[in-house]
Amino acid sequence: MQDLNVKQMTLAMRTIAEEKALPEDVILGVIEQAIAAAWRRDNGEREQNVRAELNINDGTAKVSVVKTVVEDVENDANQISLEDARKIDENAELGAEVVTETHDVTSFGRVAAQTAKQVVIQRLREAEREVVLAEFEDKIGTVVTGVVQRVEPRVVRVELGKATGILPQSEQIQGEYYSVGQRLRVFIKDIERDGRGAQLVLSRGNEAFIEYLFRQEVPEMETGAVEIKGIAREAGRRTKLAVASLVPGVDPVGTFVGGHGTRVNAVMNEIGDQEKIDIVTYDENIDTYIRNALSPAEIVKVEIDKEHKSAKVYVTEDQQSIAIGRGGQNVRLASRLTGYELDIETATAKPAEKKPRTNIEDGLFAAIENQE
Repeated sequence: MQDLNVKQMTLAMRTIAEEKALPEDVILGVIEQAIAAAWRRDNGEREQNVRAELNINDGTAKVSVVKTVVEDVENDANQISLEDARKIDENAELGAEVVTETHDVTSFGRVAAQTAKQVVIQRLREAEREVVLAEFEDKIGTVVTGVVQRVEPRVVRVELGKATGILPQSEQIQGEYYSVGQRLRVFIKDIERDGRGAQLVLSRGNEAFIEYLFRQEVPEMETGAVEIKGIAREAGRRTKLAVASLVPGVDPVGTFVGGHGTRVNAVMNEIGDQEKIDIVTYDENIDTYIRNALSPAEIVKVEIDKEHKSAKVYVTEDQQSIAIGRGGQNVRLASRLTGYELDIETATAKPAEKKPRTNIEDGLFAAIENQE
């Protein structure tokens, strides 16, 4: 491999910018990072802070070694004392950066050139991903259709046109299986940026996915006739939805269920019919709301502690298992829906009262007594 020429890199910059639809200043920044890395490889130390400045007019570059001004120097490669810094710049202050040396650069040796090329490839890939993901910024909170690209133990990679998003295990629907090439509707949850670059995070298991699906099926939500007041979900198992009507005479539960259950069934077809959906009526009265949230259990009495946001809910013995639900699921979701910690108690049955004899019975006994 021949030496990497800075002038050649400058000429290649415009071609790369055009091919990858990236701004020229982004490409310039990438090449400057590559030049800095290559110079450090040839002439410097691994921990040095090296910056490069490229002159795109004449294809020359300057590199600067930068050090941070500190009170006590622990690493000579990137730190400098205030006393030494002021010999270079009399206005230097603690925490500031000073340029300790500059060099003109025109070309690099074989190893440094290889380093530069690796940096260019890596940084271009990151820059390209950033530009693509920027297009998804305004799609956060919406549902799009993608194609499963790869299935890994803890994450599913989904292709969304030019971008690829990840569906982490925590955002998947429990019990749902994914296969490569499968078309999938996913909720765009967020764009996470960390040391490894930007990542598009998708979800099928969050509450917002359910809300979005119902919004597609219930036009009355757009008109403002009905609304969702709360959602509690355990993806793949059960969802509780609290709904309210803003128009007198409109049945909110019926509106969300749809004629013959068409609307709720359309949502279940998307998330899988193994996940049950309870749609209950929201109520400003917390007693009524708790009773509704624990549906289908029948409640005897609710004792509310507003200060601690908790409530004791009394049910008959035969309703206790329904109120609690399998593995405590029903009461757990109802608690999340209402915002109250719910404690299910068995109501003590009152002893049956002895019925008084009716007037007819009295008359009968009286007649017998008279005969005697």
